[in-house]
Amino acid sequence: MDFIFCLPIIFGCPTKVKPDADQPPRICPRCNNAAVYSAKSRLWFELCFVPLIPMKAKHVWICSICQWSVPLQQGWEPAVPGYGFQPGRGGVQQGAPSGYMPPPSGGYQPGYQPGYIDQNHAGQGQKPEGH
Repeated sequence: MDFIFCLPIIFGCPTKVKPDADQPPRICPRCNNAAVYSAKSRLWFELCFVPLIPMKAKHVWICSICQWSVPLQQGWEPAVPGYGFQPGRGGVQQGAPSGYMPPPSGGYQPGYQPGYIDQNHAGQGQKPEGH
């Protein structure tokens, strides 16, 4: 009686990302959240989920929310929240985003009327008849 053993061999090359050091978060150019940090990205050869051989490493900026990443480049950094400038761009001021509009001062936004307000009795707080 012969026994045949089938031993699956699982291997792969995942990328592990490890933050460089404690640092203030930066502004992500894609999602505009303060969640970008510098990190070391390393590609590993794994056998049965055990990292064995480091294959390639590089330093990157990475956003922990949208997973945007870019290699570290000399003279460029993502903006620090609240300072309004990006180092490496000659001190160019960053204003509000191009589509930014401050919230309306009172009431509803122009053109918005909730369905439960009767146009004939607006401001009196009555529901329309027949509902």
